[in-house]
Amino acid sequence: MTIDPLIESDLDDVVRIERDSFSVPWTRKMFHDELAGNPFASLFVSREGGTIVGYACYWVIFEELHIMNLAVSPSHHRRGIASAMMTHAIAHACACGVHEAMLEVRASNVPAIAFYTQFGFQKIALRERYYSNPVEDAMILRRRSLDTVNATHSIDDQKALHMTKAVSG
Repeated sequence: MTIDPLIESDLDDVVRIERDSFSVPWTRKMFHDELAGNPFASLFVSREGGTIVGYACYWVIFEELHIMNLAVSPSHHRRGIASAMMTHAIAHACACGVHEAMLEVRASNVPAIAFYTQFGFQKIALRERYYSNPVEDAMILRRRSLDTVNATHSIDDQKALHMTKAVSG
């Protein structure tokens, strides 16, 4: 597996994964605008054998990392790809001087909440009726202290960090 910066020619594959993953997916134009016009945005893809199997989009704004989107192709779930991408994002944010991370997640998305909790995120608020299709509340999760590996990471997360370091050099 490799983790690479997202380039424009990756957008069709990223949009396919986005559509397979979310009930209200981002459009190709939205991803393009993040890639081409948002100075706070970082986008990268995960590849296996040259095939894009996951992607992440996050913002680094001053001392905060904001996870916008993170998705893995459904056929590649439960292989550590999301953990590697999250670890990559945290490591990049740490290198930029970031101190905490935030994200929103559907209140009913128990697997995603469990995933983020393993990375030390905690619920800090609820945004009522934030999502549409279906209308649903968003949980706001925050992680303070973004050192790359600490006691809140599991052994699997530490393996993902090692894999990310090997991938990114």
